[in-house]
Amino acid sequence: MNIGEEIRKIFNQGTSLTKLILINLGVFLILKILGVFFYLFQNDLADSTFINYLALPADLSTLAKRPWTILSYMFLHYGFFHILFNMLWLFWFGKIFLEYLDQKKLLSIYLLGGISGGALFILAYNVFPAFQQSLPISVALGASAAVLAIVMTISFYAPDYRINLMFIGPVKLKYIAIATIIMDILSIQGDNAGGHIAHLGGALFGFIYASQIKKGKDISRGFNRLMDWVVTVFKPRPKLKVDYKRPKHKTETDIEYRTRKVEEQKEIDRILEKISKSGYEALNKEEKEILFRTSNK
Repeated sequence: MNIGEEIRKIFNQGTSLTKLILINLGVFLILKILGVFFYLFQNDLADSTFINYLALPADLSTLAKRPWTILSYMFLHYGFFHILFNMLWLFWFGKIFLEYLDQKKLLSIYLLGGISGGALFILAYNVFPAFQQSLPISVALGASAAVLAIVMTISFYAPDYRINLMFIGPVKLKYIAIATIIMDILSIQGDNAGGHIAHLGGALFGFIYASQIKKGKDISRGFNRLMDWVVTVFKPRPKLKVDYKRPKHKTETDIEYRTRKVEEQKEIDRILEKISKSGYEALNKEEKEILFRTSNK
């Protein structure tokens, strides 16, 4: 098995957390490789233009021409330490998240948190006079808002969960969350005001989500249904058509024969559904034998 196949296997069999990290790393590596080619051909303009087409613009007229950036920006990193710290936070808090909540919620909160962070970034730059001069050229990029949505969700869902911090010792998640929010608020006056505002948007969504899920209300339910529909449209479930020929020596009636074949087809469909969700390796020995026998008929 080559490296590409191994990565594909890890991606297909991995959790939502694994997939999010791999997508972020993949986009980062692709952009870095393209950057090398742009550098070799002395085309820095093409490099920056390519990034701008994926980053989220604050200017509404530019955003109208690039609506996809509300999603693409949260997978876009260009600095090594930027992606390093974002992925470390995503990994650490994502693991804790999955101890309490499921994978679908993790993915939904990442995407909705990123969208919320992007929306607050756009709103702030179009409302507050402090950003009027930089509005036409300001863009947001990075997974920070999406990651902070996950951090805040689990921090307020399980506020007394303790983790050990270097030089400090055990600290409850709620204190880490509060400290992070305060730091982002105080940093708005710095060089990366837009980034910190986006962080606060993601954090706000995480807090709201946690408060609602503790009441038994999942505010991401509608978004989950939308994602399920998109997956169904763009990745239809493969269906194995089986052409059965009834052997002459069979003594069963036509009704019994057709009933048996319908049940066999249902079993094949169930196995294919399992493959589409969890991969071939998730099948047990009996299911693999059924699939093998059917494919050879």
